[in-house]
This record gives sequence, structure tokens and C-alpha cells, in this order.
Amino acid sequence: MTPSRLNLAEIRSSLNRTQQRFHQINATLTVKKTPPSDEVIANLLSGYALIDQFIAQGIELFEYGNSHYLLELNHTVLFEHAPVSATEDASQFEATESYFYENQTAGIGQLMEWLNIHDHDSVWKQAAGIFTFMLSQPQLFLEGNHRTGSLIMSYVMMQQGHAPFVLTAENAKFFFEPAEMTKKRSKNNIVDDWLYLPKQTRKFAGLLESEQNRDFVLAL
Repeated sequence: MTPSRLNLAEIRSSLNRTQQRFHQINATLTVKKTPPSDEVIANLLSGYALIDQFIAQGIELFEYGNSHYLLELNHTVLFEHAPVSATEDASQFEATESYFYENQTAGIGQLMEWLNIHDHDSVWKQAAGIFTFMLSQPQLFLEGNHRTGSLIMSYVMMQQGHAPFVLTAENAKFFFEPAEMTKKRSKNNIVDDWLYLPKQTRKFAGLLESEQNRDFVLAL
């Protein structure tokens, strides 16, 4: 299947509309969220542009030796347009890199093991499962797991010719509510790992499959 390429202009317009309607989104949520700032949206758009570049260049994020691309993606969604000094930027990256590689219970090594086990799952379950893995405790990155996770889900789906996931006012409740539950669960707890996290993964997978908006991809 031919990989998808992103319509970044449409994604930008959609994220701006979501920002403008965030008070409506919060009215539907059990746990209120901080509306995305212009900087957050700019960083996220840079992240979408980066996964589009990965697809164009045929970069396989989960191939051995390519984990630095995941770190680059996380750093982009957090700091691409952030007003931080070069020293602070480098310090933040080094701290995340150390955590990412040295975490023995939920780092990149454990994510790769999860992917090997779930190699034959549908693209929706694979993408959703990666997100669940990233968001549950301990999380994959020090910060930015929501945003980085949504981009990695999008990358996985785009590889199979599908549209990315883009947060909208219409799908926000169905994204944020299970995400809030997932953040409270531990992948190292047997009950959570075997009962609650698979349940949240199924919810995310259903959302991803139902939210296939072809306006977000370019016609080939």
C-alpha cells in the first residue's frame, strides 16, 4: 500500500479551529484541559511536517538504530518554537535521552518488545497500542507523550495509506477521556496490563478507524 502524504495546510486550519472551540471541548470533559497555545500548535505542526518527511524519505521509525528519530519527534513537539536558550534546550534533550534509553521498565527497549509481540495486529490496534504504551506509567518520554504519541500513531497509519489522527472539537472527548484513564494505569501492574490497558487500547483503535478524514492527506 502506498504511504499517505500530509495536507499540512488543512491540518493547520483544523488545529486552529480546535483551538478556537476549546471552551466547548472543556465543557464535555470530566478533567478540564488547558487550551493549546499558538506555540503548542506551531510545535505540533512541525511534528506533523517531520513525520511527513520521515514517510517521504522511507525512514522506518522502529528499525534498529533509528530510535533517535523518536527522540527528535518528541523534542520537536516540545521545543521547536519554544523561547529557550541553547543551553536549556540541550539540557532538556539530554535528560529525555537518558530517561528514554535507560528506563528498564518502559523505555525504548520495552516498546520494541511490545511491537514484536503485536506484529500481526491490525494497523489500528498497533497504532493505539503504541499510544497506550507511551501514555501509561512509566511513560516513554519525560514530557509530551500525548502529542508525540498522536504523531507516532499518525505515522503508523500513514505507512499503510491511511489518514493521520488530528484532534478536533468533535473527537476530543473520545481522545481525552480514555487518555486520562490510561495515564493513571501502570504497564507493570498485572491487573492494569491485562485488563484496563487493553480496554483503553480498543477504545483508541476504534477512534482511529472511525476518524479517517481524507482531507488531511494529499490526493496521489
